[in-house]
Amino acid sequence: MAPYETEDSTGAAQADDELRAERRRKAARYVVPVAVMGVAAATIGLVPALADSGDPNLPKITAQELINKIAKSDVQQLSGTVKISTDLGLPDLGGLESGLMSGAAQGGDGSSADPSTKLTELASGTHTLRVAADGPEKQKVSLLESGAEYSLIHNGKDVWGYDSKSNEVYHSTAADSGKAEQHEAPATPKDFADEVLKSVDDTTSVKVDGTAQVAGRDAYRLVIKPKQSGTTVGAISIAVDAKTGTPLKFTLTPSSGGAAVIDAGYTQVSFAKPAASTFDFTPPKGAKVTEGDSLDKVNRADKGDKITKSPGKDTPEELGKNGFDVLGKGWNSIAVLDGGSKGGLPTDSASGGDLGGFLGSLGDPVSGKFGKGTVFSTRLINALITDNGKVYVGAVDKAALVKAANAG
Repeated sequence: MAPYETEDSTGAAQADDELRAERRRKAARYVVPVAVMGVAAATIGLVPALADSGDPNLPKITAQELINKIAKSDVQQLSGTVKISTDLGLPDLGGLESGLMSGAAQGGDGSSADPSTKLTELASGTHTLRVAADGPEKQKVSLLESGAEYSLIHNGKDVWGYDSKSNEVYHSTAADSGKAEQHEAPATPKDFADEVLKSVDDTTSVKVDGTAQVAGRDAYRLVIKPKQSGTTVGAISIAVDAKTGTPLKFTLTPSSGGAAVIDAGYTQVSFAKPAASTFDFTPPKGAKVTEGDSLDKVNRADKGDKITKSPGKDTPEELGKNGFDVLGKGWNSIAVLDGGSKGGLPTDSASGGDLGGFLGSLGDPVSGKFGKGTVFSTRLINALITDNGKVYVGAVDKAALVKAANAG
C-alpha cells in the first residue's frame, strides 16, 4: 500500500510517475460522492442514533498501522444491517428529483431491477440495507423499503437483481467465476473507506482520534482531514473494527459544518458464515426477466420468462478515460466534462416548456473569462455548467469552479 502522510508519521506519499495512474488517483476523490448518482454527486447523510457509543480501552495504534490493518483485513464472511441516509442539501422538488434520477439511470426501456437504476435511491433519504458475504463469489445486498424489498445477489457466475414491488428481475453473468459484473455504487462502510483511502496523499492529514463502539464491537476512529482550503470536505471519520480491521462506520462532514453529508454504519454485524441458502435465487413465476448480457435466451424462454435486453452502459473507468479530465491537486481536484453541445442548460422543447429556465432557477448565474454559466451547489459537490457546453464538477466552492473555467 502506498505511504500516507499522517500526524503520527510525516513521510510524504511517493508521486506516481505515470500520467494515467496520477489521473486515476485524483479521480478517486469523485468515486465516493459521484458513483451513486452517476455524474453529478451522491452522498450519504447523518443517521440519528446509530449504534455508536462508549470509548473502549484499546492498545495504542498509529494512523499508518491502522491504515495497514484496513488494507490487510481479509474478512470473507459476514452478515449484518447497514443504515445509511443522505443530506446533500438539494432543493425539495416534491419527489420530482427522485423520478428524474431513476429515469436517467434506467434509460427509457431498462428494468426497475437493474442495479444501476435501483441503487440511485441511495442518493437521497434514509435507507436500511441487509448485507451478507461468503467469499469472493457470494454476496447479497437487500434494500428494505416500505412493504417491498430490492435484492442484489452475486452467486458464482450469476448476478441477480430482484424488485419485489414491480416483480422484475435483472440477470447478468461473467465469463469467469468470481468475476461477476461489478456494480460501483458504494453501500457499506468498507466501500466508502476503500475509495477514500486510496486517494489520500500529501494534501491530507490522517490520525487516530480515540475509540468507539459500533454495533457492539470495539473500534478505532481514523480521522481524515484535507489540508487545503477551498474544498467543501470538512473531515472524514472511519470506525475500524479493532479485531478484524473492517470499517464499521463511515462519516463525512462538510466544511460548512452542520449535519454529516455521509454516514453509513452497521447497526448489527456478525462475522459468522451465512447460510448457503442466503445466496440462492430463482425468478418468481410470472416475473419479467431482463438479461444484462448475452445468455442462452432459448433456454430462458423455455421456462416461460419474458426476456428483454438491457441497454449498454459505460463503466466509470470508460467515463474516466473518455469523458473527463481532472484539473488541480488533491481535495481541490475538479473534473471537467464535455457536455456535448453548446448553449448551456438543456431545454424541453418537445413539451413546450423551458427546462433550462427551470434548472437555471435552481442555480446561481456566474460569468468570467470563460463566458457565462450556472453554478449548482450542494453541501458537498458543486457543478458549473457553462454556455459553451463544459461542465466543471468538484468538492470545491464556487470560486474554485469559476477559476478553473477561466483557466480552461
